[in-house]
Amino acid sequence: MTIKSNYIKPEFKKRTNPKVGLLALSTDLTIERDFHSICHKLPLDIFVNRIHNENPLTKENLLKMYKQIEGITEKILPGEKINTIAYACTSGTIAIGEDKVKEKIQLAKPGCHVTTPITSAIKAFNKMNIKKVAVFTPYPETVNKSISEYLTKKNITVMSFSTFNLDLDVDFARIDPKYLSEVLTKLNINEVDALFVSCTALPALEILDEVEKKINKPVFSSNQTLIWDTIRSAGYKSSIKGYGKLLRN
Repeated sequence: MTIKSNYIKPEFKKRTNPKVGLLALSTDLTIERDFHSICHKLPLDIFVNRIHNENPLTKENLLKMYKQIEGITEKILPGEKINTIAYACTSGTIAIGEDKVKEKIQLAKPGCHVTTPITSAIKAFNKMNIKKVAVFTPYPETVNKSISEYLTKKNITVMSFSTFNLDLDVDFARIDPKYLSEVLTKLNINEVDALFVSCTALPALEILDEVEKKINKPVFSSNQTLIWDTIRSAGYKSSIKGYGKLLRN
C-alpha cells in the first residue's frame, strides 16, 4: 500500500528576545555557570562559542587570541543579528586592547554592542562614582602589572593589590569560594571606595553579597560587571538581588 504524504504548511513565530553572544575561553570553567545563574530566567537568549587560549597565563599567550576573535564571533548564529557580544577575558582584553577587540567582533557582527570585563568594570566604577579601589586577582605578577597600569590610565587609583600568583585557568576555577571570601574580607580596604576582583574564571560571583556585607563597601567582579553591562545593553533594566550592589541598582 502506498501512503501519500500530507504536507502541512508551518506557521513561523518570530523570536523577539534580544540575542547575546558570549565568547568564553576554552579553559574557563566558571563563566557560563555565572551567566546562567543570573540570566536563565531573563527575557534574552544567550549563545556561547569558545575561543582557544593557551596556558600558562602570559601576555604572549593572551595576544594569540586576537586573530581568532572575528572567526569565533562569526560562528555564533551565522547571518543572524546579535544585540550584544561579550568577550569574557579581563587580562586578554587589556593585552590586546579594548578597541581592537571591539573592531574584530564588529567585523563579524556589525552594529552589535561589545563589552568585556574591563570595559564593563570601568563603566560600573564610573556609574557608582568609584575612584579608589583595592584589586584582587589570581594572576602572576606580570599580568597584575598590566591590570594596575590599565586602571590607572582610566583614572582609577589602585590603593592596594593582592594576588594568588597562579597562572592556570583550571586552578583559578577550583579555588574554594568560602576560602576566597575569607581572603577578600581580610584585605586592607580602609582607604578605598570599592574592591575589584579580576578574572572570569575565579568563582567570585556567588560570594559578592556576603563580602559586601562584611566589608561594608561595594564589591565588583569581572563576571558581575560583564553580565551587568551585557543585560543592560540588551534592554533588561530591573534590579537583580544576590550578586552585589551593582546589579541591585
